[in-house]
Amino acid sequence: MSVDGRIDDCSDQRLILSGPADLDRVDEVRAGCDAILVGARTVRRDNPRLGVRAEHRRAGRVAAGLEPTPRKVVLCGSGTLDPAARLFVTDPVDVLLYRADRGDRPAREFPPRTVVVDLPARSAGPAGQVDVATVLADLAGRGVRRLLVEGGTSVHTAFLAAGLVDELHLVVAPLFVGEADAPAFVGPGRFPHDARARMRLAEVRQLDDVVLARYLTN
Repeated sequence: MSVDGRIDDCSDQRLILSGPADLDRVDEVRAGCDAILVGARTVRRDNPRLGVRAEHRRAGRVAAGLEPTPRKVVLCGSGTLDPAARLFVTDPVDVLLYRADRGDRPAREFPPRTVVVDLPARSAGPAGQVDVATVLADLAGRGVRRLLVEGGTSVHTAFLAAGLVDELHLVVAPLFVGEADAPAFVGPGRFPHDARARMRLAEVRQLDDVVLARYLTN
């Protein structure tokens, strides 16, 4: 995020906050996970690939009997995403799309290896989001033990407010966005880790011109 807590600006272009060293660190973290999760807004705005990029890490996963990149998970209350988005068409791995079941939704075609999971209507939040605890329970049943949650704002807020985060990697870039409507790291919420229950700082590291602060929640 920027110094003023923004993860993007209001322009049509994606704001690059991290440098090569941090992007490589993220790639290493991805390679050690069972799945990578983002929200629908991140898919629509950034069109991410959500895959492990370094060939030696991909080869290492294959040597361990795994897919070259972790499964991809998208929280999408409406279930409306472009089937041509990069996460669907790059890397031959499963994509799990969680949406709120409204009963009257017409079928939508997605590329092969896309699994659409309709959660009960009661799991839909006020903004049409699915319940993250329900998603985690379903992922656990599918063998996901280590999940990387990459964003964006509403997803960060949901997981952190629900107390479902074990470790937080916060990278601060030396710049200000300065736009009131720019996406923030989190939105308003009641978080279990407040002034009375602080997280534990496990690591501080400089990566190029950004700073990584790694926090543990228990």
